[in-house]
Amino acid sequence: MNSEEEFYDAETGLESDDSCEVSFKDACVYTNKQTANGKVLSENGVWQRRTTLPAPMFSRNDFSVWGFLKKCIGMELSKITMPIVFNEPLSFLQRITEYMEHAYLIHKACTLSDSIERMQLVATFAVSAVASQWDRTGKPFNPLLGETYELTREDEGYRMVSEQVSHHPPISTFYAESLNQDFTFQGSIYPKLKFWGKSVEAEPKGTMTLELSKHREAYTWTNPMCCVHNVILGKLWIEQYGTVEIVNHSTGDKCVLNFKPCGMFGKELHRVEGYIQDKSKKKHLVIFGKWTECLYSIEPKVYEANKKAEKKSGGDSKKHKQEQSPGGDDADEMPNVQETVSMIPGSTLLWRGAPRPPHSTQMYNFTSFAMTLNELEPGMVGVLAPTDCRLRPDIRAMENGDIDTASQEKERLEEKQRAARRERAKDEEEWSTRCAE
Repeated sequence: MNSEEEFYDAETGLESDDSCEVSFKDACVYTNKQTANGKVLSENGVWQRRTTLPAPMFSRNDFSVWGFLKKCIGMELSKITMPIVFNEPLSFLQRITEYMEHAYLIHKACTLSDSIERMQLVATFAVSAVASQWDRTGKPFNPLLGETYELTREDEGYRMVSEQVSHHPPISTFYAESLNQDFTFQGSIYPKLKFWGKSVEAEPKGTMTLELSKHREAYTWTNPMCCVHNVILGKLWIEQYGTVEIVNHSTGDKCVLNFKPCGMFGKELHRVEGYIQDKSKKKHLVIFGKWTECLYSIEPKVYEANKKAEKKSGGDSKKHKQEQSPGGDDADEMPNVQETVSMIPGSTLLWRGAPRPPHSTQMYNFTSFAMTLNELEPGMVGVLAPTDCRLRPDIRAMENGDIDTASQEKERLEEKQRAARRERAKDEEEWSTRCAE
């Protein structure tokens, strides 16, 4: 096997003695920073995670999106080979890892003695887990069957591993745990994407399970729906909507969060509102804010009194005038709503997202955390599983700004995966997952 041309996951189902020896020389070339002995150094000689990508994102202006998508209306996009112009240089397994960007919320929840206080932090973690999707209009690469991703963050106190366990339907699984055994976080995701003419709708099927070992508690929830508007014409923008119900199966406490759709006047854009109740259905706290910005909690009586005062002072949405976009059939204009949340006196700030890097718009709108996910740290190549996302040559080429090579490699890997599937079908062989039980 040629180690410069082969990617193990594209050979799913094909037995080979040297299949675990695969690596890529091009995967090592990821930055133009000064290095010493293969390490990226800061001024004091200590290696630090990168803060930018090797190359800015390419322009999509010369690509006819409509020419491709007009054939896909009403279809599930996960079954269609997508042009690389739609992608961002991360695998979906790496995108899942972004759930852990605010892992400190779980660590804090583990230290609290009150179950309602723990629930409000678990709910905050569930909201913050989707915050990185704001303005992320690029599609992550579909993981190849058997593809994996491992991340250990000693500074954040956790490690995580994920694997693509099914190709049709596409199912990704993940497992994270704290380094001091305080919690485990796991789940499986079966994303369904559909194109509806102007927009792409993503339904993230699958259940998240968080266990706090000290308190012997297990929480479950599912993520909200996501919609990308104006995939054909106009400025791309994202909204999340739907009801997320977080249940503490040990105490019976429940948090019901409503990710509000934009609405006719745009007043509800990005807003999240909900409440925490105990097993007797008594409401203890109201949670409010925006999934793109921040989240607060407050006593229900204070929140209701504030809403009544707002209505009396003329805050009714009927007084807002809708701004029509020129030509009703052209684009779904994103409402011009200022990204701020008014803090109600007496409320408690639960979470505020960190600002994006100043160059984020030229880097696929990545957060600082996302910038690091495909980075090959010093010494990684020799110890990473050959199935790891960071060794995929198509993602690496795209990150380095070589779109032609990225497209060729993506097509090559997908064809090898199809060939492997045909081989397994001919031999009546079942695929088995690689991660330990």
